[in-house]
Parts: sequence; C-alpha cells; structure tokens
Amino acid sequence: MSGHSKWAGIKHKKAIVDAKRGQIFTKVAIELTVAAREGGGDPTGNFRLRLAIQKAKDVNMPADNIERAIQRGVGGKEGTRLEEIRYEGYGPHGVAVLVDVLTDNRNRTVAAVRNLFTRSGGSLGETNSVGWLFDQRGIVSIDPRERDPDDLALELVGEVDLGEEGDVVVEQDEVKVITSPAHVEEARKNIEARGCAVTSAGIEMIPKTTVALDEKQSGPVLRLLENLEELDDVQAVYANADIPDTMFDAVG
Repeated sequence: MSGHSKWAGIKHKKAIVDAKRGQIFTKVAIELTVAAREGGGDPTGNFRLRLAIQKAKDVNMPADNIERAIQRGVGGKEGTRLEEIRYEGYGPHGVAVLVDVLTDNRNRTVAAVRNLFTRSGGSLGETNSVGWLFDQRGIVSIDPRERDPDDLALELVGEVDLGEEGDVVVEQDEVKVITSPAHVEEARKNIEARGCAVTSAGIEMIPKTTVALDEKQSGPVLRLLENLEELDDVQAVYANADIPDTMFDAVG
C-alpha cells in the first residue's frame, strides 16, 4: 500500500490553514449533523458520530460547536435534507478519483464536480467506474516526535491488534496504521495508551494500486484534488496518485 496516503498527508498539512478560514469546521459540522440525524445523538451507539466527533476534536473545533451541530441533527428541523453521493472519475494522467459529497442540491453539485474534472483534462465517470480500484480501510496517523518512525512502526506491528487487513507504513516521517474499519477505534485507543501522538483517525478509501507521477505530472493532479476539496459540498477526496515526496512542501 505504499503511497496510499500521500494526498491524505497533504490534506493534513493544509488542515490548519483550512480551519483558520472556517471551511473545515463547516464540513465537519455537516458530518456531525448528518451522523446524529441518521444514528441518534448518543455517540456510544453511533459509530459514525463517534468518528465525526473525533474528527472535530482533531481540528480543534470548540466543544460548543460540536454540541450545536449534534443537536441540529437530533432535532432534525433545521436545514434541508442532505444527500450523500459518491462521484467517480479519472483525472489527468489516468489517476482514479473518488469524491464524497453531502449536498442539498444534486444538480448543482454534480455540475461543479464535472466542471472541475473537465477543466483538468479528466472526466467524470459512472458509478463504480473507478470505485473497484479502492478498498475501505481505517487509518490512524501518528506523529513519532522524537522516536525513529521506522522503529515505531515495527513496534506497533507487534503490539497493536490491526485485524486481518492491518499494516503499518511510514510516509513523510509520519507513521500510518492501517486497519479494518471495525478496528480503527480500538487501534487508536491502543496506540494512545502507548503514549503515541495520534494526529488523526478515521475511515478512508485506499487504492489497491497507484499511478506513479513525476513532479510535472503531479501539478495538474494536485490542482484538481485541491479544487475538489474547496467545494463546499465535498467531504472527502481520494485518489490513487503516487506523488513524489518533493511535491509536499509546494502544497498549500
């Protein structure tokens, strides 16, 4: 799964900037509201809400904002009904892209998403046109701090229950623990209990294979991914691009 999370890593670098301008807070609040609306306001029995709350904490959303978003979902009276949709397509250089949205206007959203694909030289596809290239996995990201990332990764392989689909990789000096979706909460708790600094945890779509890009090819792909992320209705973007490490510092 080498290269699986490079776009996720770039997004994490951008998260602080996004939070300052309020965009990430808005998206997380929507996820909290929908999770509470669909599964109730008690996180104990609502797995999706627990993940949304943790995501909110990871981006330092104030507790009052979290509670208001949950109460909107429980009350079910405020706002228009939001629809969850996954768009699929190909970006530049044959990179497969998944776009998860929450929208109150399907026509508006699909037009905006299609426009970005077209402008990039890619194309929006049909359902499962590229979805089969990805697997759903739990991802726990860890800042090794003073520890050697490779040593920490080896330690975690032996000490943390990763499930049958588990793996531990090192990318950009960050340790990524990959689990089955059902194991992600348990893995996070076990990792934190070992004193490790977890920077994020959640469920993502991981490519089965990646498309290797050079620096020149990576530019248009990154622009497409960033532009998709900037759309208000978009909650997550996944791609199977293997981006050179040298591109990281140029993003943001």
